[in-house]
Amino acid sequence: MKFTSALVLLLSISAPITDARRATNSLASIPRGGATKQSVAFHKDARVWEGDASSTAKEVRGGDGGGTSTMTSHLFNMVKAIVGVGVLSLPAGIAAFGDAPSASIPAAILIASIGSIAAYNFSLLGRLCAMTGATSYKSAWEETVGASTAWIPGSSCVIKTFFAVLAYSMVLGDTFSALFETFGFNVSREKALIGLTVTVLMPLCKLKDLSSLAPFSLVGIAGMLYTALAMAVRFFDGSYAEGGKLAADVAESLRPALGTKGASAVFSSNAFILICMLSTAYMAHFNAPKFYLELENNTIARWNTCVATSFSISILFFIGIAAMGFSTFGGASNGLILNNYSTKDSLMGFSRVAVAFALVFTYPLAFVGCRDGTLEMMQVPKEERTDAKLNNLTYIILASVTAVAMKITDLSFIMSFGGATLGNALIYVYPAIMFRSAVKNLGDDATAAQKLEVKLAMAFAALGIGMGAIGTKMALGKL
Repeated sequence: MKFTSALVLLLSISAPITDARRATNSLASIPRGGATKQSVAFHKDARVWEGDASSTAKEVRGGDGGGTSTMTSHLFNMVKAIVGVGVLSLPAGIAAFGDAPSASIPAAILIASIGSIAAYNFSLLGRLCAMTGATSYKSAWEETVGASTAWIPGSSCVIKTFFAVLAYSMVLGDTFSALFETFGFNVSREKALIGLTVTVLMPLCKLKDLSSLAPFSLVGIAGMLYTALAMAVRFFDGSYAEGGKLAADVAESLRPALGTKGASAVFSSNAFILICMLSTAYMAHFNAPKFYLELENNTIARWNTCVATSFSISILFFIGIAAMGFSTFGGASNGLILNNYSTKDSLMGFSRVAVAFALVFTYPLAFVGCRDGTLEMMQVPKEERTDAKLNNLTYIILASVTAVAMKITDLSFIMSFGGATLGNALIYVYPAIMFRSAVKNLGDDATAAQKLEVKLAMAFAALGIGMGAIGTKMALGKL
């Protein structure tokens, strides 16, 4: 078992960095400027291409502008955006098709492969902003496909953020219930969630200025790193193995269940549950334009380096937590892997505290994205967004999220269903459609390489649609 985990960690170090860089390194020669029909004429103007050599070079490589975020700061923020609570459900994704430790090997390959494709499309969204001058996911669609259908990606982003807030509530309910039990109080998941929502989350979500909360989200990465290390310690010391010192402290259904379904089980259709969960776990693509614009000296080369490095680090996080959790509990891996660990386990208790602390203070940041996106889809002008309207919508969304979170307890279902539907659309399908339209709008100025890349992007879109169709069926069947 320990040899298998060591092999998985070796794979995680060697493969993702190379694959992610290869995936995002295509076509650094995309022109910066409008790819819309209106701007094609501008690009055809000989003065753009036959003028000053330095200015032309700047156009081709993506420009020396951007924001003020340094490469180091940007990498940290991007990893923080990618590595969220979704990673804690990945062991259950492996358990959907296997129960022997060797199932971690094909799972690691899937995590690295899906992560590399996600990195490519994240890079593509930034390059679309360079081509069109777009400043958001929705505006990128408007500049390439058209404004009349921009509600499609816009509504997808809103619903996806609703799923994110829902996942936060589910994790917080489980986590605080376990923390109360640690201190000797028997508080149900439902009561913990309602109490936390009314006393803490609602006041935070009603704040008008959330800038002061942003630093607290930094605890998230530290908490995930600590969680990965703690899970590795518990795997190697055998505390939860049969006869281990903590094995009897967890419910029968949460104790390790190791069987014979190993690496070959990945060919089961149930593997699509893990694949679709990854589409949710890697989902940060609606923020790709923001990250591109905020990067200092945002040339295409620097952008691709930033994307490749941040996704490689995230892939390491995903593989480490998924492999350690699954190798410890096998087929019994819960949708929130922290639930498998004893409430008397002080090492994992600190992990619960770190995750809970991070989620409480990042919850409003995700919530406001959902609320403001809803107002935008309802076409409510900013001048009409009074405090009363904002508060009323806050109450409605929080009540809806809490009610659903109390009803659905399986985080892995939310991850797999959300990934199969909206996750696949936002990561694979929409970027390909936008890129195809952008290249088409360039007309005769489109290069052969760009036209060839359109085929690659559309192939990934077709893959996303196929995975989504099968994954949706599997997720609903699991429910």
